[in-house]
Amino acid sequence: MAHPLASWPRRLLLAAAFALPLAVQAESPIIIKFSHVVAADTPKGRAVQRFKEEAEKRTAGRVKVEVYPNSQLYKDKEELEALQLGSVQMLAPSLSKFGPLGAKQFEMFDLPYLFTSEQQFLRVTGGPIGQELMATLENKGIHGLAFWSGGFHVFSANKPVLKPADLRGLKMRIPSSKVLEASLRLMGALPQTLPFSEVYQALQTGVVDGTENILSSYTSQKYFEVQKHITLTNHTHTGYAAIVNKKFWDGLPADIRAALTEAMKQASDYELQQVTQENQDALAALRKNQRVQVHDLTDAERDLWRTTLLPVHKEMEARIGGGLLSRVYQAAGAAK
Repeated sequence: MAHPLASWPRRLLLAAAFALPLAVQAESPIIIKFSHVVAADTPKGRAVQRFKEEAEKRTAGRVKVEVYPNSQLYKDKEELEALQLGSVQMLAPSLSKFGPLGAKQFEMFDLPYLFTSEQQFLRVTGGPIGQELMATLENKGIHGLAFWSGGFHVFSANKPVLKPADLRGLKMRIPSSKVLEASLRLMGALPQTLPFSEVYQALQTGVVDGTENILSSYTSQKYFEVQKHITLTNHTHTGYAAIVNKKFWDGLPADIRAALTEAMKQASDYELQQVTQENQDALAALRKNQRVQVHDLTDAERDLWRTTLLPVHKEMEARIGGGLLSRVYQAAGAAK
C-alpha cells in the first residue's frame, strides 16, 4: 500500500518539512531564567514567584519564567557575570553588588545610618536619583526594572555586642562591599567577605565570629542556631535591584516588555508588603526563641553607634561622589 504522502508534489513536501519547525518555534514560549541567592520562602523569593505568576498570566503563556532560588545556579559573586553573558536573564541582587562592576554610586546604600526609615529609602529610589542610578547600568549590559527593599541590618555574635568597641577583634562576615568593610574596620573588627550561601556554615564552624544582616535572614537561614546574641543596631539598610539582561530585554516584542513591566510593578508592591511583615514576624519569633538573645538599644547607645560610624560617609565621599551624597541627604532628610 502506498504511503499517504506519496502522491504529494515534491515542492509541497519540502514546504511542509521546513514549515513545521517554524510553527513549533513560533509556539514556543520565551524563557526567562530568574536566579537569586535567598530562600524561596522569603520576601524577595516570594516576590520573584509573584513576578513569575503575573508575567505568565499577563502574556497568556507567551513567557515562561523559571525561578532558581537559594544559589541553585550561581553564588552572589557569580550571578552578575552570568546575567551579562546571558546565561540567566533576570536577577535581584543587593545594591552593593554593582560597585565591583564600576557603578560605585550604588555603594552609597551601604553607608551607615544613611536612612533611618523605610520611607527615606523609597523617596530616594523612587525619584530622579533612583532613575539616574539605574541608567548607569545600561552600558554594562544591564537594564534596571525596579528597586526592592530588604529592611534594616542588625549585628550578631556569640557575645553581646552593645557598643561599637564590642566588635573589636571579631571576625565578621560581610558581603563584598568597600563601605561595609570600612565600617567594620573603623570599629576594630576583622571583615570577612563570604558568599551568602556559605554564611551559616562559617558561623557554625567558627570561620567567622558573627555577621550582620536583615532580621528575616536570621530566621530563613536559621542563623539563630549558630549565633547567641543579636543587637538591633539598624546600622544600614538593604536594597535590591530587579534587573534584566539589556540585550534580551531590548529584543523582546514591545507588548511583551509592557506586560513584564506591569508584572514587575505588581511584584514590587507585593515585595514591600512582604518585607515589612516578614521582618516584624522575624523579630517577634527571635524574641521568643530561647537559643538567641535580642538586645534593644537605648537612645544613648544608638547615638554612640551613629556618631562612631558617620565618619565613613566622609571617607567614602570621593569614591561615591560628594554631589550625589548631598542630593541623597536632601531627598531623604537623613544623616549629614
